[in-house]
Amino acid sequence: MFEHDRTDTDDGLDFDFFDDSPTVEETREGRQPRPRTRPRLPRRPPGGPGSPLLRRAALIIGGILLVVVLVLWVNACRADAKKGHYEDYMEGVAGVTADSAAIGRELNELLFSSGVQLEDLQSQLDGLRERQSQTVRRAEGLDAPGPLRKQQESLVEALQLRVSGLNGLARAFSQVSGTAEGEAQQAGALLAQQSERLVASDVVYDDLFRARAQEVMEQQGVTGVAVPESDFVSNADLASPTSWTQIVQRITQPPGEGGGLRGNKIASVVIQPGDQQLSPSEENTCKVSDDLAFDVNVENSGDSQETQVKVSLTIQQSPNPIRKESTIQVINPGETKTVTFPNPGNVEFANRTVVKVTVEPVQGETNKANNTAEYVCFFTFS
Repeated sequence: MFEHDRTDTDDGLDFDFFDDSPTVEETREGRQPRPRTRPRLPRRPPGGPGSPLLRRAALIIGGILLVVVLVLWVNACRADAKKGHYEDYMEGVAGVTADSAAIGRELNELLFSSGVQLEDLQSQLDGLRERQSQTVRRAEGLDAPGPLRKQQESLVEALQLRVSGLNGLARAFSQVSGTAEGEAQQAGALLAQQSERLVASDVVYDDLFRARAQEVMEQQGVTGVAVPESDFVSNADLASPTSWTQIVQRITQPPGEGGGLRGNKIASVVIQPGDQQLSPSEENTCKVSDDLAFDVNVENSGDSQETQVKVSLTIQQSPNPIRKESTIQVINPGETKTVTFPNPGNVEFANRTVVKVTVEPVQGETNKANNTAEYVCFFTFS
C-alpha cells in the first residue's frame, strides 16, 4: 500500500497526555518531593500530668504541708518545754513539802511519846523549828511558772505559818511553870492558840496552793503533773485546848508519879459490817464477809492522858491462830477510841473459836482486870 493511500495516519492523533506526565528525570531534577510530616498527637489539657500548672500547685501544697508540720513540731516542742517547767517546779515543791510534813509527824510523835518530859520536848522542838525555817528558804528559791506566781506565794505563806506555829509553841512551853490545874489550863489555852497556826497552814496549802495550782495547770493545758500533798497536823487533838492541858499535865509530872488513877479498859467489841456487838457471856454467831472487821472500843478509865496505848486482837484457832496489833496514839481521861482490825485473815468456820482482845496496861495502872476480854464465836458465811 502506498503512503498516500493510508487512512490511519497519526497526524490527527492527540498524545498530549503523554506530555503532561513528567518524566523521571523531571521529577528528580525539576520538582522537590513533598516533605513527610509526623502524625499530630492530641494536645494535652492544661492541667494534665507534668504540666507547669500542676507542678506549681504541687509545690504550693507541699510548702503548706511543710509549714504545718513545722508549726506542729514547734508547738509540740513548746508544749514539752512548758510541761517540763511545771514538772520541775512541782518536783521542787514535793521535796520541800515532804520534809515539812515529816517535821509535823516528828512533832506529833514528840508530843505524844510515852515518858517525854518538858526539858526534852523543848530541846527537840528547837531543832524542828530550825528545820522548818530551812524549808521556807528552799521554797522561796523555787522557780515557779508565770501562771503559778500567786500559788507560789501561798506555798511560802503556808510554810511560814508552820514556822510561826512552832515558834509560838516554843514560847508557850517556856512559860509552863507548874502542874496545878489552873496553870495547866492556862498553858493549854495558850498552846492551842499557837497550834491554830499549824492547822491554818494545812488549810492554806490545800485550798490556796494545791487546789488552785491544779486549776491553773488545767487552764494551761498541762496534764500529767501531780501537785503533792502536805499535811503538817495529823492529830485533831492538837486543835483542842483540853488536849493541850492534858499534854502539859503529863509532861510536867515526874515519871510514874501523880495524875491520880491510871489505866484503860476494853469497853466493847463490834463486828462489821452489821454493827454486831459481841457478848462476853454468851456464844456469838459471827457472820463473815469480804469486809469482815473487828472494832475494839477502848476507854480511858483513869485520870491522866495516856499515849502509845497498844491494842491486840487474837483469834485463837488451831493450828493457825490470827494475831493483829495496833496503837492508840493518845487517849484522854473519859475518852473512848476505836481501833479497827480489818480483814483479819482466814477464819475457821463452824468451830468454836475464842476471840481475845487486850489493851496493854500503862505505867502505874493498878486495875488490870478489864484490860482483857474474851468472846466465843462460831464463824459462818453471811
